[in-house]
Amino acid sequence: MQHNSKPKADMVSLFNNSIQKLFSLRYKKYDFFCKYPVEQQNQVLSHLLKSAQKTEWGLMYNYKEIRTPEEFAQKVPLTDYEVLKSWIERMISGEKDILWPGNVKWFAKSSGTTNDKSKFIPISDESLYKTHYKSNIDVFATYLKNYPDSKILKGKNLTIGGSHRVSSLSDKTRTGDLSAVMLYNLPFLARVKNTPSSDIALIPDFEEKIEKIIQATIHEDITSIAGVPSWFLILIKRVLEVTGKDNLLEVWPNLEAFAHGGINFEPYREQYEKLIPSPNMHYMNTYNASEGFFGLQNDPKSDDLLLMLDNGIYYEFIDMDEFFLDNRKAITIGEVKTGVNYAMVISTTGGLWRYIIGDTVTFTSTYPHKIKITGRTKHFINAFGEELIVDNAEKGLQAACKATGASISEYSAGPIFMDSTHKGGHQWIIEFDKTPENIALFTETLDNELKAINSDYEAKRYKNITISKLDIVVAPQGTFYQWMKSRGKIGGQNKIPRLANNREYLDSLLELINPSQPV
Repeated sequence: MQHNSKPKADMVSLFNNSIQKLFSLRYKKYDFFCKYPVEQQNQVLSHLLKSAQKTEWGLMYNYKEIRTPEEFAQKVPLTDYEVLKSWIERMISGEKDILWPGNVKWFAKSSGTTNDKSKFIPISDESLYKTHYKSNIDVFATYLKNYPDSKILKGKNLTIGGSHRVSSLSDKTRTGDLSAVMLYNLPFLARVKNTPSSDIALIPDFEEKIEKIIQATIHEDITSIAGVPSWFLILIKRVLEVTGKDNLLEVWPNLEAFAHGGINFEPYREQYEKLIPSPNMHYMNTYNASEGFFGLQNDPKSDDLLLMLDNGIYYEFIDMDEFFLDNRKAITIGEVKTGVNYAMVISTTGGLWRYIIGDTVTFTSTYPHKIKITGRTKHFINAFGEELIVDNAEKGLQAACKATGASISEYSAGPIFMDSTHKGGHQWIIEFDKTPENIALFTETLDNELKAINSDYEAKRYKNITISKLDIVVAPQGTFYQWMKSRGKIGGQNKIPRLANNREYLDSLLELINPSQPV
């Protein structure tokens, strides 16, 4: 019996025609907010205030009477997760009209704060569709504008999916990490072009999911992949093991694009170019988070990001030189300058108001407004999406010292990047005042405590899939003093950097500890 493939072909044709019309509309919108960023952001703020004026938050700050960005900044305080936590908890329990109108049913699980293992970021229907899904369309629209002869829409886009199980928070609300929330609610037309199916992509066990993805996709026509570089590297290597092929183009010959985000791509670029050896393979940087989709690379020749000013997010910026001052001031898109390091502040259709997201950016241009991510407002390690902050490190070390009777003078930690023979990991250089008798127990306790207090670190450490066991280097006493002295950083306000997202400090310290050994 011969199957009729016409309905499927018609569905694909419908998708392609629909998406091309959407792309044409988006190009016009791009032109507007690039030329008129202040006007565009004022429109966004007006929409947010009008939408939320009858919520409890909007009534508290009299949104109905706010007319200008200046009034908004004067009347509404800067916030973070700790400030909004009790409000979000009420939303999770099913209360409506709290930070955003109506009931918010979905919450994206993200790495936590000082006091919490995880954050739960509200994802309203409007933020899901008009920020996150809309921005995915923007990625493809931008790609096709840059590569008009592309055949990317003739095949499918491969994503890995979330690392947190979709689960209930209450009888009215559900949670998962952002990718899981998006896959679970994926519109029908998008499902046509996305693979694997959501039942595979939402498998919580990463190793099982990888095997199922391979089984489901190795015979598909994959033209694009999208996700976090470290996770995808594991999938690609496993695909080559299963198929016995030398590179990924022997499996998916029409693969042409990787839209990546979450972590810095540069440490992985060389490996990707070896595994996908084609001058026609294109890499596109994106800036996506649970709180919103903020930017994308619109110029293939430059890796800075076009700030998306019309997708339901109102932006403000705090100069990092003033960030820790009591009278710090957030400025608007019309006031930013290039080359200044800013903490980013957002107000969103999910009900985050003047929310300090924790990222720092610098503008590389204005009109259009383009940015580069410079780091976090705190020291951190996020080479693999683990978002390890100093508070996590301090608590982990405290537990390890308590378990082993050790005491620490100084320490610094950073990533060990993946290469063709080794998985990624963390390296800690520690100068002990009292060295533990059992360094293995110290290491194990530190690792377990970090997993207990940071859900993203726990996910990346699971079965050593992304991050291997900690590597601890015991530094001789006096090492950090000599190191700081050699850098002209003794006394005053100089501080030893506890965490870094690169190996600059670690390699410098290792040269001091073992000058005869190459780093």
